[in-house]
Amino acid sequence: MTLAEMIYERSQRLPEPAAREALDFIEFLAQRYGVAPQGKGEELAPAQREALERLSVIRVPFGGAKPILSRDSFYDDVRA
Repeated sequence: MTLAEMIYERSQRLPEPAAREALDFIEFLAQRYGVAPQGKGEELAPAQREALERLSVIRVPFGGAKPILSRDSFYDDVRA
């Protein structure tokens, strides 16, 4: 039995949330070690694609901003 088959077999016994967590971890390892995604199984779900599109337009100005003196003053400035 190959290592991939052992991982698959053991993943079959996990409850759904644990199996999703295992998949997330495998994807993390693939990204960490620079393994390219393979085919259609790695495509983003529509909700994930939409979330990434929304996040891509967010811009946070870091340079030249005044220091935040307190949490309350920060929210007052943002609300204004």
